[in-house]
Amino acid sequence: MTNMVRNKNKDLEIRKREKEDIKTEVYALSQSISMSAHKARRVLDQIRGRSYQETLMILELMPYRACYPIFKLIYSAAANAKHNMGLNEEYLVIIKATVNEDTTVKKLKPRARGRSYPIKRPTCHITIVLKDISLYEESVVENSISMGQKINPLGFRLATTQGHHSLWFAQPKNYSKGLQEDQKIRECIKNYVQKNMRISSGVEGIAAIEIQKRIDLIQIIIHMGFPKLLVEGKPRRIEELQMNVQKELNYVNRKLNITITRITKPYGHPNILAEFIAGQLRNRVSFRKAIKKAIELTEQADTKGIQVQIAGRIDGKEIARVEWIREGRVPLQTIRAKIDYCSYRVRTIYGVLGIKIWIFVDEE
Repeated sequence: MTNMVRNKNKDLEIRKREKEDIKTEVYALSQSISMSAHKARRVLDQIRGRSYQETLMILELMPYRACYPIFKLIYSAAANAKHNMGLNEEYLVIIKATVNEDTTVKKLKPRARGRSYPIKRPTCHITIVLKDISLYEESVVENSISMGQKINPLGFRLATTQGHHSLWFAQPKNYSKGLQEDQKIRECIKNYVQKNMRISSGVEGIAAIEIQKRIDLIQIIIHMGFPKLLVEGKPRRIEELQMNVQKELNYVNRKLNITITRITKPYGHPNILAEFIAGQLRNRVSFRKAIKKAIELTEQADTKGIQVQIAGRIDGKEIARVEWIREGRVPLQTIRAKIDYCSYRVRTIYGVLGIKIWIFVDEE
């Protein structure tokens, strides 16, 4: 009897989950598209399992004709999910993307002297399924279990060789506001530096931005590798930057003080090195040449080792892959080893590439 009751309870749970799936899933079907199934499948393999916003960005950057009808289909499915079912586009994920072959349209192309030759145009059906993952706690738990045991090298070495880039105290209810404020300050500074650089080299030269908050004062220290590119010719740019940050965050009762410090060896810092590699990749330079040039620059900065990793559609290849090069020692397991790390995203015409850099500076 107990087994019968358990089986009935399992059946009821399965039915409830199926009903919830119907409420949180959106189907979209496009029939008889004038395109071969192979060309459509090549694009669908790149977006399957990704979020809605990331998918739109990938489809906009991919150089295939099949991207446009798939883009329209996904966009219309998300619009139906938003207006008809009240789902949020930020939590939509493509859980299913399939393509099936349809009939081949046959035509005759007329030629001179009453002759003709056949034209065959393949067609296909595309099915897209979007799902809202915000209501599923189980999916979050499963993803957390399947994650690898990787840790950020900077957080791993806090209080030994690394320090915090933001120093302030807040109540627990105001902690999230303080984090958002720090992020806005950093974004505002980076946007201003991008617009007012003296040369268009693509390298901002910002290694780190330290923020120290007090009751009536906010101290911001910008560590730059090339401060002359920003300050030379216009000494009042620091005052303009302070005015922009104050307008962005509406500071009334707080003073804002911004200082710029120069780094003696700029290419020994991973953020500046990642911007250099990103500029080379945007100019369609081979990734191996870009990495080797970056390694040469770090050798001039007297570093003990470096590891560079690039992931994505490298050199425009259809299949994404991961390539890495290491020079010297990079002891990631040693806590006393001072290692600088950064992760950087770069947009190219082929898609988004990820850059990770580890630099072994010294050992205490």
